[in-house]
Amino acid sequence: MEKQPRAEKVAVVSEVHELFAQSDAAFITEYRGLSVKGIAELRGQLRPNGTQYKVFKNTLVRRAAVEVGIEGLDSLLVGPVAIAFVKGDAAATAKVLRDAAKANPILVVKGGVLGKKVLTNKETAALADLPSREQLLAQLAGAMQAPMSQFASLLNAVPQKMAYALQALIDQKNQAA
Repeated sequence: MEKQPRAEKVAVVSEVHELFAQSDAAFITEYRGLSVKGIAELRGQLRPNGTQYKVFKNTLVRRAAVEVGIEGLDSLLVGPVAIAFVKGDAAATAKVLRDAAKANPILVVKGGVLGKKVLTNKETAALADLPSREQLLAQLAGAMQAPMSQFASLLNAVPQKMAYALQALIDQKNQAA
């Protein structure tokens, strides 16, 4: 006879499943040695980025990840881990985690998930080095605005040059007469 999972475990797996499904990214950290106050401060730093920082049992996270279709997390889910579930700018959250790990070497960013792709700690660090979403959008808008400004100037120059040519022609006729 197969043992039925406890209702509490089913509920946790369901919660983690939902968090993975609704998140744009997730970062797995090892928090061994961090105080409760340190974890609370980190949660406060992550919250403005639309990130929830939660601790779950690794076996339950593995089950939920497989249910969502994320393969290859097993190597990251070793030891005491907490997961930062990101809704929004993954690069901004990666930056906060990187900076927190620099300030407190006890915190280790082990890797993460972007969409369904599992990221190594090096890929997570590279993501932290990217400009924020707002910076990228501003750069894109600037790149798109420059050609439009040049085109508007070009369109404005055609009638302006024509007006100068007509004025020169009128002045020439007035001098001849």
